[in-house]
Amino acid sequence: MSAKVNIYSKQKEIKLPAGTKLLIRKACNATLTFEGLEEPSEVDVTLVNDEEIKKMNSEFRSIDSATDVLSFPLHEKGNFQSDMGTGVIMLGDIVISVEHAVAQAELYGHGLEREIAFLTVHSMLHLLGYDHVNGGLEQTIMREKEEAVLDALGLAINKV
Repeated sequence: MSAKVNIYSKQKEIKLPAGTKLLIRKACNATLTFEGLEEPSEVDVTLVNDEEIKKMNSEFRSIDSATDVLSFPLHEKGNFQSDMGTGVIMLGDIVISVEHAVAQAELYGHGLEREIAFLTVHSMLHLLGYDHVNGGLEQTIMREKEEAVLDALGLAINKV
């Protein structure tokens, strides 16, 4: 069963490639499939500019700078809440800075599509309870999962 992925664009500066919204939906659902979450679920993804994500980062994390992606899970330590009326698991919200995604795609030498898919998968893992704040093993596990999902989407990094 696929998740309902609501996508909102609050940025007008950058024209997204055709199929970006479909790619975001595929990345969300590929992550859920990889993690074995089969229950009906829902996630909101909002595309913003650096100015907007900087405001959010400052308000919610007390960090006064722009970032690439923010995750707002609607659960506590993996205890997911279902909508009482529909039974749908509300996973949370993802906010992606398209400006940051463009810059990072250029920096890392890959396309914008791959960068947006990566940020989506990364944030979905946060919504599912993963974290990398302390680095180490948790960060390694998260990175391996990100690459496995991107590989399933045909967007793996070419290893030489």
